[in-house]
Amino acid sequence: MKVVSILLGVLLIALAPAHGPADPATLIFINGNIYTVNDKRPHAEAVAVKDDRIVFVGSNADAKKYQGANTRVIDLHGATVVPGMTDAHYHFIGVGQREMNLNLEGITNLEDFLAKVKTRVDQAKPGEWVTGRGWIETFWKPPVFPTRWDLDKISPNNPVFLSRADGHGAVANSAALKIGNVTKDTKDPFGGQVLRDKETGEPVGMLLDNAQGLVTKNIPARTEGDTDQAIILANKRSIELGWTQVQDPGGSYDDVAHYQKLYGEGKLKIRIYKAVYGPGPQAQKLLSEGPIIEAVGNRLNVRAIKVVSDGALGSRGAALLAPYSDAPDSKGFLRVKDEDLMPMLKEALQKGIQVETHAIGDYANRFILDEYEKALNAVPKSARKIAEPRWRIEHSQIINPVDIPRFAQMGIIPSMQPSHAIGDLHFAPSRLGIERLKGAYAWNSFIKLGVIVPGGSDAPVERGEPMIEFYAAVARKDIRGFSGEGWHPEEKVTREDALKMFTIWPAYVAFEEKLRGSIEVGKLADLTVLSADIMKIPEMDILKTKCMTTVIGGEIVYEAK
Repeated sequence: MKVVSILLGVLLIALAPAHGPADPATLIFINGNIYTVNDKRPHAEAVAVKDDRIVFVGSNADAKKYQGANTRVIDLHGATVVPGMTDAHYHFIGVGQREMNLNLEGITNLEDFLAKVKTRVDQAKPGEWVTGRGWIETFWKPPVFPTRWDLDKISPNNPVFLSRADGHGAVANSAALKIGNVTKDTKDPFGGQVLRDKETGEPVGMLLDNAQGLVTKNIPARTEGDTDQAIILANKRSIELGWTQVQDPGGSYDDVAHYQKLYGEGKLKIRIYKAVYGPGPQAQKLLSEGPIIEAVGNRLNVRAIKVVSDGALGSRGAALLAPYSDAPDSKGFLRVKDEDLMPMLKEALQKGIQVETHAIGDYANRFILDEYEKALNAVPKSARKIAEPRWRIEHSQIINPVDIPRFAQMGIIPSMQPSHAIGDLHFAPSRLGIERLKGAYAWNSFIKLGVIVPGGSDAPVERGEPMIEFYAAVARKDIRGFSGEGWHPEEKVTREDALKMFTIWPAYVAFEEKLRGSIEVGKLADLTVLSADIMKIPEMDILKTKCMTTVIGGEIVYEAK
C-alpha cells in the first residue's frame, strides 16, 4: 500500500501544471494600503481577483500564488484601497442632467446669478424655455429668494424656470407663470405652496414642492436621447469620483428601461439600486410584478418604493412640529396622506418590498415613524415576505430627540447625507433656532444606539463627491474648516464609521452585505483606489484626495491619467 501511495503522489505531481496556479487570477493588486472593512482581517497589502470576484486578500508574498501567465499585476506603490464606495442617496439621472443644463452651483450673489442666466437666455430661440438648477441664496446679501421680477429684467419673453439646489423650490419668471396660469387667484396644491407678496397677494415667482408642477407640466419633455445622454454623463462622472454603486431614490420604470438598454450596450458600468415613486402607479407596478434583484450581472436592483413626506429646510417646506423661527406663520407641510400611504405600506410588507421615505422636518420624521409603526404592527413577521424589511427614512435631518431611540427600537434605518450638515448649518440656526439643532444631523447619536447610518450625498442637491461626504462626516465643518454655533461637533463620526457609511452599511440597506461592501474572498470585486490615506491624513487633506482607479466587478472602469 505504501508503494502505491508513493506512485500515486508522483503521478499527481507529474500531472500538475509546470508553472503557476491551476486557476490563476485575472487581476492582482500588490503593495497597497488596503482597508478591507472586514473585522477578521482589517488591513492587507494585496488583493487577487478572478473574473468578477475576490479570490484572495492578504500579503504580497501569498498573492504570487494566484499569478498566472495572463494575470495582470498592478503595483499600487502604497496607494490606499477601500471597498468600492457607494452613495446611498444619489439622483443618478439628475446628476447627468446637471451636466447638460444651466448649472447654477457656487454662485454667491444675485447679480452673478442673473448674469449667468442672461447668458443662456441670450442664446435661446424666441419662446424657448430656459431651465437650470443649483442656486442657493445662503451667502447672498441679503439671503433672500430671487423673484419673478428679477428674472423679468433679463428675460421678459422667454419662459424661465430655475430650481433651487434642494429641488424643493424653484423660481419662475412672469412668462413661465403665465404659461402655467399661476395668478393671484391660484390655490396652493396639496403638498405645495405658491409664495406671494404679503401686501398684494401676487405670486412672487417662488414655487415650493408640488406647486412646481403648475409650471413644469408645460416644459417640453426631454427626448429619449436626452435621457440616455444624461445617464452616460452621470456614469462617467460617478466612476471617475470612485463610486461603484449609487442608490437612486425615486423615479419610474421608464428610468429602469433606459438603464437596462444602456447596460446592454455596455455604456453603463456603475451598479444602481433603484427605487420608484409611490404611492401611485409606479409603486403599484413594483408591488404587482415583484422586484428586479441582482440583474445584469448584479448591476441592477429595483426593489424599493420612494415616498416623499415633506419638503426641504432651506425652502421652508420641511414639516416642523413648531413654526419656523424666521417665518412664524409657517410650519412647512406634509406631501403624503395616511389614507394613501398606509395600504401601500402594508402591501409592501406582505410582498417584501423596501420602503424609503424622504423626511426632513421633525414633524415629518415623527409622522413617518408613526406610519411605519402602525404598518409593522398591522402585518406581523409571520405575514411578511421579509421579516426584517430594512425600511429607511431618507435624510432623517431634524429629529426631536425623543424620537431618535425609536429608530433602534423599530429597526428603521436613517439614510443620511453628511454634506447637508456642513451646508445647511449656515442657515439652519435661523430656520430652527439653536435649541432645535440638538436633534439635527445626529449621525453619532444614531450610531451610539447601534443604528447603522448609510451615507449619501443627495446629488445633484449637493456635489455628490465621496471625499466631501467623508470629510463632512468626520470633521462636521464646512469645506473652509468653519464650524459655528449649533453645529454640535459631538455628532461627527470616527473615520472607521465614516468608511462604513459609504461601503458596508449601504450594502446592508440594499440587502447586499454578503455580496459587496467589504474586501473579502467571495465578494464582488468592487474597489476604490485613492491618492491618500483618508484614515490618517489631516481633515482638510481629505478634500484634496482623488480617485486613482475604480474597479467594478473586477473590471477597471476608470484609471486616472
